[in-house]
Amino acid sequence: MTDEAPKQIARGTGSRARSLARKLAMQALYQWQLTQQDAVEIKQQYLESEDSAGVDEDHFVELVTQTIARNEQITGALKPFVDRPLEQLDPVESAILMIGMYELQQRLDIPYRVVINEGVDLCKRFGATDAHKYINAVLDRAAREIRAAERQ
Repeated sequence: MTDEAPKQIARGTGSRARSLARKLAMQALYQWQLTQQDAVEIKQQYLESEDSAGVDEDHFVELVTQTIARNEQITGALKPFVDRPLEQLDPVESAILMIGMYELQQRLDIPYRVVINEGVDLCKRFGATDAHKYINAVLDRAAREIRAAERQ
């Protein structure tokens, strides 16, 4: 075992670590939507919390940084797939959709089904009753267009 192995285990790698990164990113984006707090402060707060054990830190940082930096682009990309203004969505659902849209557009290494399933799972845990059906429908419609080649 090399000196690198413990660092990788502590930092988190694999699908569970990415799922945890999405969960923390969703919470961070929820907080950002409500407070407009600086992204750097929010990231630091979550990375220092007990909940960050085992997280894929790189993925978490990327999700928070990029979804906030590309907020207008992501919001614009979501508009054709939602049935109401994003401001009217619950902040939890909005955060999940932002993460999903970012991954569909920018992280082609993550299969679209994983993006959709992760969004649905997050919504089942943290969203309103049956909101996961809405998340599934929106991300599925987006994936049909954005990832058309992958779906064939």
